[in-house]
Amino acid sequence: MTSGKGLGKTMYKNKYNANMDKRRRSQKERNRAWELKMLEKAGKISLLQEQVPYELLPKQDGERPVIYYADFVYWKDGKMIVEDVKGYKKGTAYELYVIKRKLMLYRYGIHIKET
Repeated sequence: MTSGKGLGKTMYKNKYNANMDKRRRSQKERNRAWELKMLEKAGKISLLQEQVPYELLPKQDGERPVIYYADFVYWKDGKMIVEDVKGYKKGTAYELYVIKRKLMLYRYGIHIKET
């Protein structure tokens, strides 16, 4: 569980490991991805997607758009589930997430499942 040569510090202070899939930001997210893949294989969920972008605010007057990337999106019992893996619930990174979570509800009517 070292940060490895050249990786440096992470934005959210999460831990990397040397053989981690580069799309995932934490060990917890990697483990959840494995769990969801097993559930999909067993037929409990379907249409599993990872790192799905949602535009919360469009590009405007020289500013970039605000985009939320859902860790996982899948279907269970006929309902779409948008899931975000959270390691801790404090600090600036979590405060930014809360704003994006509220914008997801306002713009798309989607409640994010936190795991």
